Amino acid sequence: MSSQPSGAGASPAAAASTGPAAAGASLAANIAAEVTAFAGEVGSSGAVTVVGARTHRDVGGVPLAGTREVCAPAGVWEHEPSEMTVRCGAGTTVAELAAHLARTGQMVPLDPVDDAATVGGVLACGFSGHRRLRYGHVRDLVLQTRHVDAAGKVVTAGGPTVKNVSGYDLARLLVGSLGTLGLLAEVILRTLPVPPAAQWLEGDGDPFAAFDLLYRPSSILWNGSHVWILLEGDPADVAAEASKLETAGFAPCDGPPPIPAAGRESMRPSDLRALAGTAGGWLAEVGIGLVHRPEPVQAAPVSPANALLMDQLKQRLDPDNRLNPGRRPW
Repeated sequence: MSSQPSGAGASPAAAASTGPAAAGASLAANIAAEVTAFAGEVGSSGAVTVVGARTHRDVGGVPLAGTREVCAPAGVWEHEPSEMTVRCGAGTTVAELAAHLARTGQMVPLDPVDDAATVGGVLACGFSGHRRLRYGHVRDLVLQTRHVDAAGKVVTAGGPTVKNVSGYDLARLLVGSLGTLGLLAEVILRTLPVPPAAQWLEGDGDPFAAFDLLYRPSSILWNGSHVWILLEGDPADVAAEASKLETAGFAPCDGPPPIPAAGRESMRPSDLRALAGTAGGWLAEVGIGLVHRPEPVQAAPVSPANALLMDQLKQRLDPDNRLNPGRRPW
């Protein structure tokens, strides 16, 4: 990694980059003073954890007692509608980001259960929203990150444009790492146009038949007996797809039921059929294989080879285990 200036008003924290930024790019030309101040708070010693809205604080375990708490910087700092990118502090709430982007008809489909969640928290947990079926995994929205490493340095990963191509994709590696590899300070995300039309429908039909019937639905949720489907896109296309569903017995509705937030279980999408007739309270994402449950779920074991790889990576990036000690994403 190569060093670069930290910008006017920056703290002594060093800055590093894992990928070249586009020449002349207006986004993230310099490290914000808020980011270098955050690096100063993190420092270079002692156990430390980032706290946001605490909406998913118990995911992967809680930090060890005595771990010092810091807050990531917040605010939407730059938005380039023509480039379809937005730069914000990791402590920005999803609600604030959504409100800002809505002014220009754009969005970032993070879709947490609680919009009070912070952008950095959603990324650190790696939780894609219920529209993943259409928009993909949340990591696909990340173009560039700035995080503070275990030595208290600001590290830049990725690049600020949609066309960016980098080798070692540290920016995406941080997604789902629960802050154990680096503490997110700033992110540049890819934005998308707000769909001009959206319609939820519900019914008691076969969710798997509906999946085969539709072209790129945004969400198909199923609780074993009832189905909720979200269609988004051009008004004429949404109307045509909705007509197919109405013929199959579905009817328009205001939205889905509350999504259980206590536990998440990942399955093969084809294995979801086996859930039919099982105890209620769960809500499955058809086509994705994710099951939301009202009670905590024991994480599936990671293969020894993958666990060893992640342990080695943790040792290299945080040899003193000072970043979120007690939390484990694998």
